[in-house]
Amino acid sequence: MSDVRVHNFSISLDGFATGAGQAPGAPFGHAGERLHEWMFATQFWHEMGGGRGGSGGADHVFAAMHGPGIGAEIMGAGKFGPPGWQDDPDYKGAWGANPPFHTPVFVLTHRPRPSIEMEGDTTFHFLDATPAEALKRAREAAGGQDVRLGGGPSVVRDFLAEGLVDHMHLVQVPIVLGRGVRLWDGLESLEEAYHIEAVSTPSGVTHLTFTAKSR
Repeated sequence: MSDVRVHNFSISLDGFATGAGQAPGAPFGHAGERLHEWMFATQFWHEMGGGRGGSGGADHVFAAMHGPGIGAEIMGAGKFGPPGWQDDPDYKGAWGANPPFHTPVFVLTHRPRPSIEMEGDTTFHFLDATPAEALKRAREAAGGQDVRLGGGPSVVRDFLAEGLVDHMHLVQVPIVLGRGVRLWDGLESLEEAYHIEAVSTPSGVTHLTFTAKSR
């Protein structure tokens, strides 16, 4: 069976994966881009934008694991767009005409709408479903490849709580946000279900890799 993978998921020292006050133009609220500055400096990020340059060290190596072997993605409504996007019938996501996914993407929302086909082989499907139901649909669409769980933190937390995540790459960034949406709430003793490895890099972040013991 294909794996469920989380990649490049950044959290603060106090466990927040997004700040408070999310809005159009501020997808991570008061956190701004501070959770992801480590990634913006990598060769992976420059190549994603069609450019060259960037660092080629460990941060790049971890970041580049994001894409290979992925056949579908699951994300929450908060990643697809800012609060209120459901009220705009013409809204098609935050990534323009050619989103960076290039796979089927299943958006979890209590207000489903018809699927949207985008350029570059990305199709957004909108589901009001449990994690297990959404994963079944995503695996069917992935064609034997893995399913990436894209976030946000509430979605990742729900999948972790149900034991549905096989591999998780977290990036702990040395900032304290104090408010927002935390990843860890309700996940007491999660470490008992995973082998955990930590790698710190010169950028100041720590890459935490969780591999399910059941694999």
